[in-house]
Amino acid sequence: MLQCLVIGSGVSGLATALSLHKAGHAAVVFEAYGGPSDGVGGFLTLAVNGFDALETLGLKETAAELGFSTPRMSMYLGSTGRHLIDFEYGGALPDGTTARTLTRSELYGLLRTEASRRGIRIEYGKRLSTVTETPDGVTAVFDDGTSTGGDLLIGADGLRSAVRTLIEPRSPSPRSIPLLNTGGIVPAPSLPPGTADTAPGQMKMIFGKRCFYCYMQDPEGRIWWFANPLQQATEDPSQLGPGELKDWLTGLVAADRTPMASIISATPDIIRPYSTFDFPSIPRWHRGRMVLVGDAAHAASPSSGQGASMAIEDAVTLGRALQGVDANAANANTVGTGTIGAALMRYEAERRGRAEAVVEWGRRNAAPKVRGQFKRVFEDLILKAVFRSLSRKAAKDFDWLYRHHIDWESKDSAGFEAPVLPRAGTGDVA
Repeated sequence: MLQCLVIGSGVSGLATALSLHKAGHAAVVFEAYGGPSDGVGGFLTLAVNGFDALETLGLKETAAELGFSTPRMSMYLGSTGRHLIDFEYGGALPDGTTARTLTRSELYGLLRTEASRRGIRIEYGKRLSTVTETPDGVTAVFDDGTSTGGDLLIGADGLRSAVRTLIEPRSPSPRSIPLLNTGGIVPAPSLPPGTADTAPGQMKMIFGKRCFYCYMQDPEGRIWWFANPLQQATEDPSQLGPGELKDWLTGLVAADRTPMASIISATPDIIRPYSTFDFPSIPRWHRGRMVLVGDAAHAASPSSGQGASMAIEDAVTLGRALQGVDANAANANTVGTGTIGAALMRYEAERRGRAEAVVEWGRRNAAPKVRGQFKRVFEDLILKAVFRSLSRKAAKDFDWLYRHHIDWESKDSAGFEAPVLPRAGTGDVA
């Protein structure tokens, strides 16, 4: 049995702790903040490959009761209301499970509750300061002066990972995407019936004149929405008060032929706008007795729709790779069968190509949202043809993304090979 130290108690860290527990190891989770993050954050969509990975952890059925099913999306031009295309969001698993939209807090709460039920301890107020390694173990030192030893340390500490810097000081900085993220949920019945102008569970995505945005209605009549305004060097809407923020956002969508201005006006709590980044590739995911999972290793933009799903896939793959590894077998720098070194090499080999492809997929999806006035007018003329071409692509062309399966009992993944996507430049989205 390995004694595992998991740094970070978000979705990635908790899922990793659960996967390590399934593999027969002991895990303790260390969180920098002073307490649980219940109620914190906006909402996300968990894709079918994320549900497939949750099934390995025994949580798919419970997770499928959270939020609401969102299996379809439609694209429109805001300037004219013109319909562009309808998409299926990943299709369905054999048992009928589809993608679902839920709050981050719901998913976090599910994982935290299950971790507690399985006896996994979470310690709060433990911000990692440094790590020391020996051939026989690893010690995490925290800002409060305490330290803890173990056999393996997992960095699940997100985009600004401290563990990543310790593993590879030459790691590049996250890439900026010039889009802001904001959104909210309108309670029912705050708006007249039919305001959302879409069937429950269908995402209506709009290329507006000044902003890309999406809204959808859940079965209870609530309207969920997000928006991606361009990030301008001359303004910082994150500093606006609630009323000013609402006025600024409604101004961005007022000229579009959609109900978005009314939806924003009726939203009681709007998420403060925050910047968009992704993290495409780093020289290594592991070194010695340290390894990375989730956004610490590969952060995709929200446009990928894969952030949570990829974190859960990482967790399951790492746990599977570490099955049968004995802390006393050999030190972490030995790569013979059944060692920590061999398990971490296997984990990275299985995950790196897929993760980097998903990051580039998300970056390409974000590119059409970055539209100045001239680009918007030109693209409005060609988007219909572009999406018509996409609609002719067979659903199997996206199997690599949504049909990935991790067989816990097998030595090999049963996923589909990721396509080779052109890498975007570091300073440009397109």
